Amino acid sequence: MKKLINDPRNLVREVLESLVDTTPGLALLETENVLIRLDDRPAEQRPVAVLSGGGSGHEPGHAGYVGDGMLSAAIAGDVFTSPSVDAVLAGIKAVAGPRGAVLIVKNYTGDRLNFGLAAEMATAQGIPTEVVVVADDVALRDTVAPERRRGIAGTVLVHKVAGAAALHGHSIGEVAALAREAAEAVGTMGVALGPCIVPSVGKPGFTLGDDEIEIGLGIHGEKGVERMKMQPADMLVDRLVDTIVADKALKAGQRVAILVNGLGATPPIELAVVARRALARARELGLSVERLYTGTYLSALDMPGCSVSLLALNDRLLDALDAPTTARGWTSDGRIADCRRLVPTPSTFNASSYSEPRGPQADEIHSVALAVAARLMAEEPLLADLDSQAGDGDLGASMARGAEAIRALPPEAFNTPASACRAIADALRRAIAGSSGPFYAVGLFRAAAELEGRNAACAEDWCRAFSAAVASVEELGGARVGNRTMVDALRPAAEAWAKALSSGTDPVEAFAAAASAAQAGAAATEDMIATLGRASYLGERVKGVQDGGAVAVSIWLDAIRQRISSQT
Repeated sequence: MKKLINDPRNLVREVLESLVDTTPGLALLETENVLIRLDDRPAEQRPVAVLSGGGSGHEPGHAGYVGDGMLSAAIAGDVFTSPSVDAVLAGIKAVAGPRGAVLIVKNYTGDRLNFGLAAEMATAQGIPTEVVVVADDVALRDTVAPERRRGIAGTVLVHKVAGAAALHGHSIGEVAALAREAAEAVGTMGVALGPCIVPSVGKPGFTLGDDEIEIGLGIHGEKGVERMKMQPADMLVDRLVDTIVADKALKAGQRVAILVNGLGATPPIELAVVARRALARARELGLSVERLYTGTYLSALDMPGCSVSLLALNDRLLDALDAPTTARGWTSDGRIADCRRLVPTPSTFNASSYSEPRGPQADEIHSVALAVAARLMAEEPLLADLDSQAGDGDLGASMARGAEAIRALPPEAFNTPASACRAIADALRRAIAGSSGPFYAVGLFRAAAELEGRNAACAEDWCRAFSAAVASVEELGGARVGNRTMVDALRPAAEAWAKALSSGTDPVEAFAAAASAAQAGAAATEDMIATLGRASYLGERVKGVQDGGAVAVSIWLDAIRQRISSQT
């Protein structure tokens, strides 16, 4: 296990110190792990204080929600461990005045006991304190009674509602009532793709097979209520949303807010996919989605997975969600578009590629292009493996997409040598992302310019066009032989082809010499240190592996060689 921490025993304190150091308006109690919002007003002038907390490991919750309009203080226990009664009481006394305090507590035994006893003690000492328990985990609907359900990510929405009520000067009874209304109205369900690792334990809390997930988990590294096979994101989101809707008895027309929450190791790209489907599914069920929040709001350390929360809205709750806050953990206003808007895509298609009269080499050119596509498809695993050892691993998939784009071109695209080069350039430019697409496109466009006006091309024409294409790739990328790029195969091939033709070699054999030179050039990259491209970041570590881009060049040149050899 590798973690960017010091002593696990000091982890929580160091996290709180970081927040105080980097966030204006916050302070830390000297001897307790309690983060507070600074308030210079005398205690008797302060509004109702809203506090929450619990075990750490849920960042940005709970300390990330300390700020105007949300929490007055957050009490942090050790990772996944409830804070002590004394810590909670100290937090109450640090921020609350005679108007009292409301404690937002997730429904775990330790939290209820420690926060509940602290509330009793604070009340006895003249600070009226009420406790609002959040038990939003609908995954337990068939397992335990509603009052025994866990409190999970929906708690963040309750923080926001209670904090807004306090900001507007409401009484302790009014703040607690609105918070309880939100707690009753919210339902949450989660899915984990893997376990988390508690720093002090140093190993996962459970194990999952490569194709297994846990449905209905909590936020403390525990297992869910069901283990099942991995499914596409949309299917998982539908199950989460449908379960919440059924449990909360939400009907068509009900206004709702959705919270899509990452559990710690889920990247934004995946949360966006979940949010997209959660919104769509809610609308399919007739719900009126007024707000949608996406991000990591209440994590479970480094657990991969997410939860979805639905909060049934009325005007009071929506106003509270929209109220301003300075809490840095609340990162979005949640507003969404009323519908997905699509506008026509401007055409980037080169119509001239299909307007030339059919020439005598059309069928031959088309067959060669299809042979290249077939070979690139077959070699996808090899190219992916080479690129994964020295780059980001996408070369195989990119070249396969390019091959499919070539296959999809209509026969008339190959009417002339120039039209074929332009059409393939357009296809690869659209199909291949990253650097490969532009490099191939610029080379093919340059080749098309060399072949323009020819109904058919001889070997010398093709050779000149190929040399021009290689030169354009060198100009665009700045690579030369020895930089460990596709040029290490392209340049030797161009020179070998031109040399063979100039010496009177048979055209087919001359091209075979070019293909052979490309293979030798690609093989030579195995001993090179990259000086351009992503592989250059790895230095000596790429030695021993051939450059994927150069190998790809050698593959499609050899495919052309095989095809033209079989046609003679």
